[in-house]
Amino acid sequence: MPLTLYAVSDGPPSLAVRQALKYLELEHTLVNVDFGRGDHMTDEYAQKNPQKEIPVLDDDGFFLSESNAILQYLAEKYGKDEFLYPQDPQARAIVNHRLCFNLSTYYRNISEHVIAPIFFDYQRTPLSLKKTNIALDNFNMYLVRLGTKYAAGDHVTIADFQLVTSTMCLEAINFDISPYPLVKNWYENYKKEYPHLWSILEEGMKEIEEFERNPPDLSHMDHPIHPIRRK
Repeated sequence: MPLTLYAVSDGPPSLAVRQALKYLELEHTLVNVDFGRGDHMTDEYAQKNPQKEIPVLDDDGFFLSESNAILQYLAEKYGKDEFLYPQDPQARAIVNHRLCFNLSTYYRNISEHVIAPIFFDYQRTPLSLKKTNIALDNFNMYLVRLGTKYAAGDHVTIADFQLVTSTMCLEAINFDISPYPLVKNWYENYKKEYPHLWSILEEGMKEIEEFERNPPDLSHMDHPIHPIRRK
């Protein structure tokens, strides 16, 4: 049975998983979850993921949420080489660290500064900007210390899929990352070397750019966590 991915077209976690599916050349069905309509808030969707978050992978009845877990699962089950998710304990530990770093700090801070104010009743503040710059500085230092071409080694790994997607959010609002030269070089190099993967991100980035110019009206949504911007 082919894989099915329930995803949102401009959602960074969804875009990270879509890159992995493309990289691994895995046949799959892509089901668009309409975030603005609240498709992810339904009881039907909760059967797939009680957290009601996106994305969710369906592998012949095996449902898995959390994009990091999905990436690890795909790489372990369908990986073609030792590079995407290395077996060596130290090399894998670095990949796992970068995934955790993205979740705890990099994407978290970027999302709070970029994505949350677009869709919900949040503001970009000096503090959110400071936290974003701290995340970029952290990532730049990791690249300096490791001295490799990609985020966790000299070959692309599943960690790059997450980190490059987070960085794409910054480009969507014309955020200047040039003060972090290794991050900028890594990001631009990824685009050049993996244009078929970047094309997935570029589509999502264009959607975020449009929402940045014209924030969506989600006043109809009763979100359990995020404050809704009322018209």
